[in-house]
Amino acid sequence: MNLITSYQPRREQFAAQMQSGIAIIPTAPEHLRNRDSSYPYRFDSYFYYLTGFQEPEAILVIVAEENNSDTRYILFCRDKDETREIWDGFRYGPEAAKEIFNFSEAYSITKLDELLPKLLANQTKLYFSLGQDSAWDLRVTGWLNQVRGQARTGATAPTEINDSHTLLDEMRLFKSAEELQIMRQSAAISTQAHKRAMQIVKPGMNECEIEAELLYLFRRQGAQAAAYTSIVAGGSNACVLHYIENNSQLKTGDLLLIDAGCELNGYAADITRTFPVNGKFSAVQKDIYQLVLSAQEAAIAAVKPGNNWDHPHQAALQVLVQGFIDFGLCKGSVDSVIDSQDYKRYYMHRTGHWLGLDVHDAGEYKQNGKWRSLQPGMTLTVEPGCYIRPAENVPQHFWDIGIRIEDDVVVTKDGNEILTIAAPKKITEIEEVMYE
Repeated sequence: MNLITSYQPRREQFAAQMQSGIAIIPTAPEHLRNRDSSYPYRFDSYFYYLTGFQEPEAILVIVAEENNSDTRYILFCRDKDETREIWDGFRYGPEAAKEIFNFSEAYSITKLDELLPKLLANQTKLYFSLGQDSAWDLRVTGWLNQVRGQARTGATAPTEINDSHTLLDEMRLFKSAEELQIMRQSAAISTQAHKRAMQIVKPGMNECEIEAELLYLFRRQGAQAAAYTSIVAGGSNACVLHYIENNSQLKTGDLLLIDAGCELNGYAADITRTFPVNGKFSAVQKDIYQLVLSAQEAAIAAVKPGNNWDHPHQAALQVLVQGFIDFGLCKGSVDSVIDSQDYKRYYMHRTGHWLGLDVHDAGEYKQNGKWRSLQPGMTLTVEPGCYIRPAENVPQHFWDIGIRIEDDVVVTKDGNEILTIAAPKKITEIEEVMYE
């Protein structure tokens, strides 16, 4: 779905919150991989959220006035250049970008250093996210100093600098209907990839073969890229939370943990499923898997308006800790194990994060020192896990079991919607899919 109609209202909402002043929001730079080869380009999420513009070497400037009708929305971008287009592909150029993306003005990026000091002059407030990119910090500081150097002409520089991300984080936290539709599509593509992995895996394959299938499904179904480096972790590798080597042989009797999702039109899916390489859970694997699944079900049930951000985590923790005690992995009462944090030997991360344009998306988790309330439109992951490494005080039959189950969940007015519900996760469902 095309989101172009949504960008201008977002810009206007942001400008209204500024009330007055100037905002400078650059996109991400291109990065050299080696020699003359660059990494695949990915725009800055904040810039894209307000513009929909995906080309590098671009910057959005908003000059907000108390009367919003006088606010200026200015894009600086690369010139139209037929020679460069032969080598690098299509460019909009300022004139076309102004019309297509509904800016009030657009200029060549080559005019940036000439025009920015003029735009900054006599503005009282600057909205810019300092500390995100040292090169942009230096450039903005240079423009400010140019304005300060014109003091004898009566020009004044902004005396108040605000973090533009503070306003935008709150806006991005609540997903629109258009955003959720894209996220449903991203989730559907990612779900197909996880199903495909379950269907093709067999002992003797390499983790990288499964990763290749995931990437193939992502691209074949229209996603632009993986939303993050896929985790394809067999056996003991599943106990490494951010394992990305993906180069070990898969063995019968092992579990395979896959944490992977695609990015579609800028929006990420984030799914984790864990299943047996040989298609059949062992008895002990079933026990631990069902524990994690029960913890996830409790956490998802806690995702609803009126609860706060921490409720799903605490719901999952109660179930997991009771299971750890029942299996002899922890000793004491649920409360004592939680208070001592002994459970962190097996569950050391929290139960989720915001999801959207970034996998770990924008938005604060606390307000005024308290966990914020969940509200409709917020989108998050729910991903409890259990990771049991070999240790003298751990029964050997538990060793090297790593399980995580992760879904993408939207808070609705009546509760929640699980975007990734179609990805099999019940034991019977997984074994049936793997048997087909």
